[in-house]
Amino acid sequence: MSTRLVTCCVALLTAFTLITAPMAATAADRDLAAAVDDFVEVEVATVGMATPHGSPVVLLREPDGGEMIPIFIGHDSARAILLALRDARVPRPMTHDLLGDVIGSLDARLTRMYVDDIADQTFLGMLELEVDGRDEAIRIDTRPSDGIALALRTGASIHVAPKVLDEARLINYRGLDEDDQVVSAVGITVMAPTDKLREALDLPDRDGVVVTEAAGTARGAGLAPGALVLAVNGETPESPMGFLRLVQATPEDERVRIRYWLDGTTEEVRLRTRVPDRPGQNL
Repeated sequence: MSTRLVTCCVALLTAFTLITAPMAATAADRDLAAAVDDFVEVEVATVGMATPHGSPVVLLREPDGGEMIPIFIGHDSARAILLALRDARVPRPMTHDLLGDVIGSLDARLTRMYVDDIADQTFLGMLELEVDGRDEAIRIDTRPSDGIALALRTGASIHVAPKVLDEARLINYRGLDEDDQVVSAVGITVMAPTDKLREALDLPDRDGVVVTEAAGTARGAGLAPGALVLAVNGETPESPMGFLRLVQATPEDERVRIRYWLDGTTEEVRLRTRVPDRPGQNL
């Protein structure tokens, strides 16, 4: 039996035991390292590489501070997170898809994912699940990379402790190559408009980035997959990371202005820079 299959089986058995156990209010071997009210809700922006050694990191956007928070992850988790950001469908369920299905089939919901501590240069995380028939939530210790990949698939919110924010700000990072960049901010996920994508979507010959997903207020305002973002606060995003930087530069007391082309019409919307609800998010 492969190591990956063994790991998956252990995860499934653990989930079943935790959710069906009659009394335990928590399933973690430790408590959250910070008070719940102190956590900052963040949005997954993209995956990048830490410099100079090139380890993958997931970049989390902190709306109020306008900062990017890099968290070290493994290569497998980086792929899983990128697939979730692309909303890509695979022929057979991956481990995170399978675990999400198992949780749902047991009348449970992943509501929150916490990145709550860092010890010996290792980030620590916790899943929070609500289960029908239980008054208290269940918390399960997890690697943040797995927790984030699972949260993206289930619509759970992601929260980071102040200590982690302070430590992570010291990590230097760079974006992936432009062809591999998938970036999300204010509920809008974008990628570079390749020639094939332009042809398939019949996009105009104009600079910008292509919307692959729109959630929350962005979707409600009219943005949809296939739109071409032409400007953010009056400036043209030259790349997905450029789109992210322009969103980050929005003054705290202002809404970000997004001008876009969709189905032959050019429109502009104004969106709050707070973390938006994701489809299916349990709040």
